[in-house]
Amino acid sequence: MAEQTRQVNVGGVLIGGGAPVSVQSMTNTDTADVEATLSQIRALAIAGADIVRVSVYNEACAQAVRTLVEKSPVPLVADIHFDHRLAIKAVENGIHKLRINPGNIGGEQNVRVLADCVKAHHIPVRIGVNSGSVEKDILQKYGGPTPQGMVESALSHARMLEKCGFYDMVLSMKASNVPDTVAAYRLAAKACDYPLHLGVTEAGLPEQGRMKSAIGIGALLLDGIGDTIRVSLTGDPCLEPPAGIEILQHVGLRKDCVQYVSCPTCGRTCIDVGGIMARVQQELAGVNVPFKVAVMGCVVNGPGEAREADIGICGGGNGTGLLIKKGEAPRKVTGDLSQILIDEIRKMLA
Repeated sequence: MAEQTRQVNVGGVLIGGGAPVSVQSMTNTDTADVEATLSQIRALAIAGADIVRVSVYNEACAQAVRTLVEKSPVPLVADIHFDHRLAIKAVENGIHKLRINPGNIGGEQNVRVLADCVKAHHIPVRIGVNSGSVEKDILQKYGGPTPQGMVESALSHARMLEKCGFYDMVLSMKASNVPDTVAAYRLAAKACDYPLHLGVTEAGLPEQGRMKSAIGIGALLLDGIGDTIRVSLTGDPCLEPPAGIEILQHVGLRKDCVQYVSCPTCGRTCIDVGGIMARVQQELAGVNVPFKVAVMGCVVNGPGEAREADIGICGGGNGTGLLIKKGEAPRKVTGDLSQILIDEIRKMLA
């Protein structure tokens, strides 16, 4: 999202140069199993992924790329290590972007051959450095996989392609440690103008991974750093895009979502805040419009919060609620407060 970064085009999705921050994910199927992989790609697209990455680790995977690209609803990235020939085959079969480390594909000659290929096909490349993949000499120099070392590694890889006249790159420097991840990206943002792909790598199971990713990715986005993101979660990859979208929403970069505000409840709570909000969220699942709903337990902060929302309800005592719609006078309501609120929301969204 940072204005000062370069911009690359990934199959029609722009990254960098002020473009909206895109959400990525990655399949965990056998890429050579076209039907299984396509099924997961489609599920990830429905879940909110703008771009999906697939592993290309042998000839069968590279051959599968053509069909995957033809039938995918979103642009695809080929994740390739060690073999520049697989990268070239993926490009020739229509892949929209590569994820490689130029330093591990067999020397300067192979890098030049690959650079010529991606230039000819106008395919961008992400150079992805993880704390676990930093070169031995850099580890020795810094005493471990430090933020400085990850950035130095990424920039050294980038220079290999720059020497070949190629600049359509995106960089990433991910660690499983949140402070190191944030520090690395802050250093990179000062050191270059390449778009940055944000993520906390190997973040863990969904509950832990969402928390680590929200802190790391969110902190950077609030700094104005980052052009595309992936929330890396162990398990079902379809949990990743919604988590990424939620981060973008909470840092103010996604407006096409329903926002929910509900109080934590206290002894003054007069209504079933949790139950009402759960029903509202269930009712609005899949609604992608800018809309804000507030459910508050009592009249201390309730009216004020509800006035800031498009619609809200707060507890009024004795089973009543105060319904507040933007631009209208508050109205006392009784009965099934969840249903009353849902009915009013339906009218507003109709």
